[in-house]
Formats: sequence, structure tokens, C-alpha cells
Amino acid sequence: MQNDVNALFRTMADPTRRALFERLCRDGELTVGALTAQSGVSQPAVSKHLKQLKEAGLVRDRHAGRQTHFTAQPQALAPMLDWTSRMSAFWESRFDSLDDLLKRMDQ
Repeated sequence: MQNDVNALFRTMADPTRRALFERLCRDGELTVGALTAQSGVSQPAVSKHLKQLKEAGLVRDRHAGRQTHFTAQPQALAPMLDWTSRMSAFWESRFDSLDDLLKRMDQ
């Protein structure tokens, strides 16, 4: 589980990969050419980022003739979301404790 979270964070740490993933989430299935057209990076770079997203399970590819179509797999973010939820609960309890302490100090 921890390795899954680490791999997801490493993969999503790159702003270009995040942008490609977000675009696929927003626009649905797209070809490498369509993703390259608005990415601001070269086609080989887009392909490399898509390979890393695929290895992390964040995208799925489908070949149709000479074109490869990619689709986002947002459910693959579940381990990352679980981790952030646990951390959120941890920090909320810490802030509640700090708030209680500050209120006692004011009395």
C-alpha cells in the first residue's frame, strides 16, 4: 500500500503529468497528438509522461490503427486520497488540541 502511495505521489509530482492527467479527466479519451497539441512539450516528452502515468495505473491506452488513445483512470488515485484523508484527520485533531490549549491559556 505504501509503495502505491509513493508511486502515485512521485508520478503526480510532475506538473506536466498532472496537466495531462487533468486534461484526460476533463476531456475524456484523447490521442497522443491531441494531448501534444496543447501541452507545450514535444510529442516524445508527452509519450514519456503518458508511459509513467500508465505504469502508475492512472491512464489506460487503446490502440486504433496507428494512433494510441488514452483515458484517465481517476479511481487509481484512491490510495493517495486515503492517505490524504488520514493525514487530514490527524491534523484536525492536532488543531483541535491546540485550540483547546489556547482557550485554557486565555482563561
